[in-house]
Amino acid sequence: MGRLTTHVLDTANGKPAPGLHIKLHRWEGGQWNELADLQTNADGRADKPVLDGDALLVGNYRLTFFVGDYFAAIGSADAKKFLDTVPIDFTISDTAAHYHVPLLCSPWAYSTYRGS
Repeated sequence: MGRLTTHVLDTANGKPAPGLHIKLHRWEGGQWNELADLQTNADGRADKPVLDGDALLVGNYRLTFFVGDYFAAIGSADAKKFLDTVPIDFTISDTAAHYHVPLLCSPWAYSTYRGS
């Protein structure tokens, strides 16, 4: 069964990013429709797959990570001076596959990749 998972690593502090707000949208009918609204756990992960089973459809998706709010909450002096939100747009083409979309971030930079 296919699924979508994510996790967030705070590279500025060398640890997972707990309590980071994330939204998931799917492009449908010419607009982004919200599918999920969640926060990362103590390990910087979603507690369960963001999408799985019949909810995982072929299409275009966007994960939005609210990194500015996270860094402000932990007291970073650089919070929201450069990055506020990080949107990651991606395509799901195989509903039987595992799509893992991690985010590595600091107040000034981020990177992602398709994990396993």
